[in-house]
Amino acid sequence: MNPIALLGLGLLLGMRHATDADHVVAVAAITARTRRVLGAARLGMVWGLGHTLTIFVVGAAIILFNVVVPPRVGLAFELAVALALIVVGLLNFNRPHRHDDGLAHGAARAEGIPALRAFAVGLVHGLAGSAAVALLVLATVRDPRWACGYLLVFGVGTMLGMALITVSMAAPLAAASERWRSFGHWTRLATGSLSLCFGLWLVYEIGWRQGLFLATAHWTPR
Repeated sequence: MNPIALLGLGLLLGMRHATDADHVVAVAAITARTRRVLGAARLGMVWGLGHTLTIFVVGAAIILFNVVVPPRVGLAFELAVALALIVVGLLNFNRPHRHDDGLAHGAARAEGIPALRAFAVGLVHGLAGSAAVALLVLATVRDPRWACGYLLVFGVGTMLGMALITVSMAAPLAAASERWRSFGHWTRLATGSLSLCFGLWLVYEIGWRQGLFLATAHWTPR
């Protein structure tokens, strides 16, 4: 494949990857705690940065050193995503602090807390998807250098895609919150409930349907 076409494809697939259900649910719950569009875009980019870091590190290890991810390890990565969704959902049931609703513009330390949260969730989500992305690259790209370059561009696409998603969610939320003061509160509860329920469903799916907690585990990288 032409290198330019390969990298372009990686960028597009990275942007599409940002729309996966577990990604959108997690970032929706995080973004619901800010009223600022630029702040939401920043959270999306930081989430994408964490996601890119683990995708590249684990994916490069698979590509360069032929690392094989055992089924139980792969399922454990996916279980970590489920647990992260549960934690993010529960956090939305707490009363937001000033740094969460965007009122403390001058507090650098406060501003870093939601960003750190988004980065950590992105790291966990990257773990779950790294094996599938690396194996997909290996199926089409034989040169390890171009394969690793693809991973980086894929990560950039994910960051851009998630920034667009968070802005598209935050813009109407900010407008509605200005008009109805309680709207932000109910949005936090709704997105928190969705994240919590989705995380619990994933725990059941991974633990029992795919067998992480049973004698035989069945795992397909995706």
